[in-house]
Amino acid sequence: MYSWRTGLISRFFFYILWLSLQPFTKHQATRYMIHPEIEKRKTFAIISHPDAGKTTLTEKFLLFGGAINTAGAVKRNKANQSSTSDFMEIEKQRGISVATSVMGFEYGNKRINILDTPGHKDFAEDTYRTLSAVDSVILVVDCVKGVEEQTEKLMAVCRMRNTPVIIFINKMDREGKDAFDLLDEIEDKLNISLCPLSWPIGQGHTFKGVYSIYNKHLNLFEPDKSKISEPVIEVSDLNNENLQKFLPQKALVNLKDDLELVEGVYGSIDKDMYLEGLLAPVFFGSAINNFGIKELLDTFVNIAPSPKAREAEEREVLATEKNFTGFVFKIHANLDPNHRDRIAFLRICSGKFERNKFYFHTRNNKKIKFSNPMDFMANEKSIVEEAWPGDVVGLYDSGTFKIGDTLTEGEKLQFKGIPSFSPEIFKEVENRDPLKTKQLEKGLQQLTEEGVAQLFVMQPGNRKVIGAVGDLQFEVIAFRLEHEYGAKAHFRMLTYTRSNWVTSKDPKKLEEFLKRKQQHIGEDKDGNPVYLADNEFMINMTMRDYPDIEFHKTSEFK
Repeated sequence: MYSWRTGLISRFFFYILWLSLQPFTKHQATRYMIHPEIEKRKTFAIISHPDAGKTTLTEKFLLFGGAINTAGAVKRNKANQSSTSDFMEIEKQRGISVATSVMGFEYGNKRINILDTPGHKDFAEDTYRTLSAVDSVILVVDCVKGVEEQTEKLMAVCRMRNTPVIIFINKMDREGKDAFDLLDEIEDKLNISLCPLSWPIGQGHTFKGVYSIYNKHLNLFEPDKSKISEPVIEVSDLNNENLQKFLPQKALVNLKDDLELVEGVYGSIDKDMYLEGLLAPVFFGSAINNFGIKELLDTFVNIAPSPKAREAEEREVLATEKNFTGFVFKIHANLDPNHRDRIAFLRICSGKFERNKFYFHTRNNKKIKFSNPMDFMANEKSIVEEAWPGDVVGLYDSGTFKIGDTLTEGEKLQFKGIPSFSPEIFKEVENRDPLKTKQLEKGLQQLTEEGVAQLFVMQPGNRKVIGAVGDLQFEVIAFRLEHEYGAKAHFRMLTYTRSNWVTSKDPKKLEEFLKRKQQHIGEDKDGNPVYLADNEFMINMTMRDYPDIEFHKTSEFK
């Protein structure tokens, strides 16, 4: 028979059961969070072969986003307006990008983070590292030149990570390749399926505008390099008689035929395939004339992925996790030429980053806090109080950070996929001004810590040797040494083309090897011995002669 005692006992039992379940549910709640700020973030890189119009496109994005009032170009206009992202003096002078720049702005209720990368192959490693810090990519193709060598290499890196790619075919106001031929070439060379979301009406001197397949509207071409113009016509039906006011009959017929063919060959956009990196939406336009940019930006905001999970060596880190994690993918010295500052660029992977909060530096095994974390508009900086997954934050660095370092709230993590490179060109530094020796040494140390070149010290005589991937890097280093540190240097070519870090389980064997090969041994910035050789054959011979010595192509061998 049911009594009040039975009822009390059963209630007590259910209460105990409920309590026992609480720690689990609380743990689940504390580990994950769904925050609207994460969904708002769109972080991407703009990549291309040099001169395809990458930096110009970045400028126009900033213009549409309201971040700047007048767009500059890499090739400077009469008003002497250089681009926002090319802020270094050498970039302004040479008309090329030599370092990745970071810009953030609000557009359509989304937070857009753009990383403008160098196109020149001599700075490719900066671009490759940047690709490890973004969620998607916009690839710029020059309609005149088509797919070029560097474009193929960059695309190969995107395919390794299955990074979603949008393709922008630039310079449609110039005489170039036929649109269909261009699409075939891109599919063939880049090994990716395409889906055009806009279509050009004519090309070069007959270029009339772009029809947006995605939004069903017609955008008529009016050349304007620095302002936004909006001659946009909503089109529900291409058979509408009013269209003849805007377009010649022949252009209209050609457009209808082309669109019919596009639909038959390429079909409609499959978002899942795009997000898996198997399908690339294609847009046409002219970046320098501000044309076709809005269609690209609007669609990008709609379909581009928000921050995704990241692979660490220990586990997969989800963007929705509550605890903060992030990694350093770039270091830049003297972002402000008036101050000798070093900025480490941190990509946030999960949780919320807060100013003045202590975070765990996993390599150094110590806690550090940041009183002045930076938000960027190229070289323009502002202090940021908090940041979310997808954001890139600049941290003042006194030599604490290396590329690839991880910050967490206490967990021991190391993010994967940040490449390092073995130099191919080696040059000895010759000091042209003995009175500026200190400045030269400081400059060499700080500039090589950016990760674009490597510094080796060789004996006898503490000779400084720079190793880099491309020749242009030496010009940039010499320029920056003179203009940022007041030191003049000349570089003398050496015969070395290979570098291998050497270790051994037997310290005596290693010591003996270093003595015998002294003229080929340098020390890196951490004091690790490096064997420099003229060619691969020489390395293979040395490996055969010294079986107890281990040879490593990069410094990440520990």
